[in-house]
Amino acid sequence: MRLLIVEDEKRLAQSLARGLTAEGFAVETVHDGAEGLRRALGGGFDLIVLDIMLPGMNGYRVCAELRAAGDETPILMLTAKDGEYDEAEGLDTGADDYLTKPFSYVVLVARVRALLRRRTRGAVPKIVLGDLTVDPAARRVFRGDVEVELTAKEFAVLEHLASNAGLVVSKSQIIEAVWDLAYDGDPNIVEVYVSALRRKIDVPFGRKSITTVRGAGYRLARDGGA
Repeated sequence: MRLLIVEDEKRLAQSLARGLTAEGFAVETVHDGAEGLRRALGGGFDLIVLDIMLPGMNGYRVCAELRAAGDETPILMLTAKDGEYDEAEGLDTGADDYLTKPFSYVVLVARVRALLRRRTRGAVPKIVLGDLTVDPAARRVFRGDVEVELTAKEFAVLEHLASNAGLVVSKSQIIEAVWDLAYDGDPNIVEVYVSALRRKIDVPFGRKSITTVRGAGYRLARDGGA
């Protein structure tokens, strides 16, 4: 597996590269956003570790440019910022996961492996709930014939709810499935993504597919909210 680390703190970048190389990965490092984008667009990487605060071009823009170019390489964002809205901003540009500095190296490796597992898993059938279709293999969502654009994390949350349609799924279950057991942030981040999903898959279509079960979690209707 080839990893690209885009991190302007050279000591940290070198430390991560040494550790990940010892884990069996082939690692390349760059230290500014523009060069990181150029190298990433060159292709061939299985995962990108991307700092947000970079000289020249910040990580948000690098991520957005990659996704706009159709590059779906998993991205793990690193930042010294904190708070769920900073996290949501990063993930809304198309990142797959987020880690706040300072972080445990063990946690970073767990996140990297989790992202790679999700990328390489076998294709699974489409999930059809009324007029709501979730296609895990193609990572696409439709309401009837209308495609709904979701970020990577929004899709992952919806996929988990859809796979358990009709059942109550707790925040901790969603975090374990989508963020991995290593996640150590605020569990209320799930609310941010559920709200985003409602705005995208329900409100424009006059549906109410995701129900909040107070004190327990969320339930996605088997009929897609029809």
